[in-house]
Amino acid sequence: MPPATKDAAADVRMISSKEMSAHNAADDLWISISGDVYDVTPWLRRHPGGEVPLLTLAGQDATDAFMAYHPPSVRPLLRRFFVGRLSDYTVSPASADFRRLLAQLSSAGLFERVGPMPKVQLAAMSVLFSLALYCTLACASTGAHLFAGGLIGFIWIQSGWIGHDSGHHELTTHPALNRLIQIITGNCLTGLGIAWWKYNHNTHHIACNSLDHDPDLQHLPLFAVSTKLFNNIWSVCYERTLAFDAISKFFVSYQHWTYYPVMGFARINLMVQSIVFLITHKKVQQRWLEVAGVTAFWIWYPLLISTLPSWWERVAFVLVGFFVTGLQHVQFTLNHFSAEVYLGPPKGNDWFERQTAGTLDIKCPPWMDWFHGGLQFQVEHHLFPRLPRQHYRMVAPFVRDLCKKHGLHYGAATFWEANVMTVKTLRAAAMQARQATTGGAARRNLVWEAVNTLG
Repeated sequence: MPPATKDAAADVRMISSKEMSAHNAADDLWISISGDVYDVTPWLRRHPGGEVPLLTLAGQDATDAFMAYHPPSVRPLLRRFFVGRLSDYTVSPASADFRRLLAQLSSAGLFERVGPMPKVQLAAMSVLFSLALYCTLACASTGAHLFAGGLIGFIWIQSGWIGHDSGHHELTTHPALNRLIQIITGNCLTGLGIAWWKYNHNTHHIACNSLDHDPDLQHLPLFAVSTKLFNNIWSVCYERTLAFDAISKFFVSYQHWTYYPVMGFARINLMVQSIVFLITHKKVQQRWLEVAGVTAFWIWYPLLISTLPSWWERVAFVLVGFFVTGLQHVQFTLNHFSAEVYLGPPKGNDWFERQTAGTLDIKCPPWMDWFHGGLQFQVEHHLFPRLPRQHYRMVAPFVRDLCKKHGLHYGAATFWEANVMTVKTLRAAAMQARQATTGGAARRNLVWEAVNTLG
């Protein structure tokens, strides 16, 4: 926020981009927004979106990311951090058009129009959960029990959409109610902590498809979407080396075969990550509430399973739920696995370009929007993360026009095509991994060679 008076403006310190770029550490962190430079070092630990997004854009122009993630009402809060103006501030044509479209959507009030979708979804989830309890507790047939397990999985999918929406924008006008919805539908109902999800997801959005910054592409030892992950790179999000060791080489060599089976059990990984995050992460907002919610899940779900008459039914109940919700994990990966990737932090002045290059829309008719939960408009979601999902279909043509105008890739494919693209990406990396493991972890034999020859 620039100085309020002309006299103050005359005394403003002029800062070059080179000088600002030197302030890129946790104890000395500057960013630029609309040409104004701010020292946000004292705000780093208190930033609601976590420290990683600020650290990722440290020493850079963060205008587009800031505008995409924050309503205009936040802008005046920056005044206390103001240190000067950029002497060489420029705006790319793509960024200028992006900001213009963002301003138009804001003026139309679309970011505040949530609509009835959350209420309808919460009501439907309540009915389905009641039905699942009835089929489990009041019915004696195995078919009813397995149907209930599938219903639980379907409810987890719907909870994922609600959690995703609530993490990006307010579902109601009452902050306390929004928080309660997050905890009940996320922590209590699924065992996934909303605090862990926000930490990972905010990082993913800021550094979309950066191999060393985006946690949504860091799935070793099971998956690698690029051969660049074979180089033992450092994960900025997880603060550890993504080791491409003998175990990783073996699993990655078969990843195009194991992709769908692993997605059926991917929920386990998220549950474990949520617990580890709550135990080990130093800063967790309302940790006690997060822990209470996850604990509630680990009480009701095992108790419900224990009411089933036999061990094989209990195992089948869990597996059916996991495999049903595995569909959502496939949906999560389709939007990014086959898109363009890169190494290093994103540059603050190419927000529009990075977000469009690293995402893939899923083509579907309007009546199937419920199935994808908004992820079918992934490009639009990444550009305007605060926008409620019912507006994506209306905004998509404007985004396509901007991409065409600036010669940028706009990725879109049918659900089937996206699956094929993802498996091809995994297979391409798997073939490279096999070459890298000659004589190593993956032993070759006639069966191994025959299977590989067939794809």
